[in-house]
Amino acid sequence: MSSSLHERLVVVDGLIISRWHRPVFEAMHEGGITAANCTCSVWEDFPTTMKAMADWKTRIRENADILTQIYTTDDIRAAKEAGKTGIILGWQNSTGFGDYLPLVQVFHEIGLRIVQLTYNTTNTVGSGCYETTDTGLTDFGRDLVDEMNRVGILVDLSHVGNKTARDAIEHSKRPVAFSHCLPAALKDHPRNKSDEDMRLIAERGGFVGVTFFPPFLNRGIQSTIDDYIDAIEHVMNVAGEDQTGIGTDFTQDQDDAFFEYITRDKGYGRSLTTFGEIVNPEGIRRIEDFPNLTAAMERRGWPEARIEKVMGGNWLSLLDRVWL
Repeated sequence: MSSSLHERLVVVDGLIISRWHRPVFEAMHEGGITAANCTCSVWEDFPTTMKAMADWKTRIRENADILTQIYTTDDIRAAKEAGKTGIILGWQNSTGFGDYLPLVQVFHEIGLRIVQLTYNTTNTVGSGCYETTDTGLTDFGRDLVDEMNRVGILVDLSHVGNKTARDAIEHSKRPVAFSHCLPAALKDHPRNKSDEDMRLIAERGGFVGVTFFPPFLNRGIQSTIDDYIDAIEHVMNVAGEDQTGIGTDFTQDQDDAFFEYITRDKGYGRSLTTFGEIVNPEGIRRIEDFPNLTAAMERRGWPEARIEKVMGGNWLSLLDRVWL
């Protein structure tokens, strides 16, 4: 039954930052992912980010038998009908804009649809979750949120500092998201979000995508897919069944250099954190294991309607309200 249900679902993953090559694209397709927020930029500046966006255009063209670019929620639904995996171009930092707000519209026209305001530390927009002092959303940050609201780019707050995130939630005129996070109530970690903040984002019409990145899980690399379901259920109990979804943070096929890059300030500065060995939860170790997640939800006795919402329907609802 689970295989049949999974095949029918629109499955949306709120964050994947794997090595971008054909084996990963095939895994996404095999896993039944309808669309995924795929990271183009982390610490990069404007020129490097623009090249990364161009590279994605090439990848999508060269893998057009299984990939398609997503601009609208109708494109996600069309990807499902066509049996392809939709690529949502997203950033995990806003540094690609530099300090020039008109670039927001330019990147939107290229296909940028999700942008995290800060990545771990401070930039001109606000503070990150590993910054010693979180000074909150800057005035430029407010202007950037306004411009992203105007053109229809989702504001992501996953790696953002707590005060900066709250400021953005309260300032934004459109719903915002924690695209990939875990509850601090289950593990006290700078990257995890408090029940208070998850409740606030939901009350403002926003969304929480739940990750299983091992360092943020209570049992770390000993975790199983059932620990992941526990975390999803905790978030649902706090934010609501209609405001909860999936944001795996899969790092499939990445090497040590990648993890060094993402855990240092600006990619080369001081070490912000150490992850140790990365072993995803038993049962969902690889992207192609995605059907196991649907099966685990069924084993919990979740009704089909809930599974449909959490696996992708809630993402569609959110993006319908944010993308123009």
